[in-house]
Amino acid sequence: MPVPTPLDRPVWATLNTYHAAVATGGALARRFLPDYNVFASPCDESEPALAALTALVGPAERVCLNQALPVSVPAGLLIESALQGVQMLAGRPLVELPGAEPIVVLSEADAAEMFALAQLTEPGPYAPRTHTLGRFLGIRIDGRLAAMAGERFRFPGYTEVSAVCTHPDFRGRGFARRLTSAVAAAIQRRGEQAFLHAWKSNTPAISLYRSLGFEIRTEMNVRVLRRAERGAADADKDPRR
Repeated sequence: MPVPTPLDRPVWATLNTYHAAVATGGALARRFLPDYNVFASPCDESEPALAALTALVGPAERVCLNQALPVSVPAGLLIESALQGVQMLAGRPLVELPGAEPIVVLSEADAAEMFALAQLTEPGPYAPRTHTLGRFLGIRIDGRLAAMAGERFRFPGYTEVSAVCTHPDFRGRGFARRLTSAVAAAIQRRGEQAFLHAWKSNTPAISLYRSLGFEIRTEMNVRVLRRAERGAADADKDPRR
């Protein structure tokens, strides 16, 4: 059996290292503060850890788990959606690809446009302060933010490429390829391993990332959980079901 690594539970790894300052929870379970992201993780699948995770979810809140290990649903929470993803690692050095449009470093001044682009294109969970989790790059066309990509999960030795998205008006121009390469190349220059996540069903994205030098490491279990209403929780415990 393969030895578990932080990559198997990347949310837990990032919330206990580089992103501990924007997390809440304790030794058994942690989550991002809501303005930063919806991801959460128990330290393991033990009952105390799962109970600690439940305690972090308010009545109207949702959290997202993303791990290679099978997900155990804590008592008091329900699965709102269950999806399968893949985790990919860069298997060779990447370089910034040439293009006519300059790649720029995005900043706080771009935050509103970044959030609007993420809301429009839905590259994955993205909150108003997600842009502060790492370095983000973008391409502007006639002043408009046409595409972006950045860093999200980060822990010793590894940084994730995330939020790769292009406005529908500017698709088909290779911006996702250029930005993914540029973000990953910068990660590698720091001496870290670049990795990313994609939906298992998103074969065009997986093909793009393969062409850049990423390879699938493992499948990932993605679960969106919400607090169960009392009736639903009681029904789940009904032995007749």
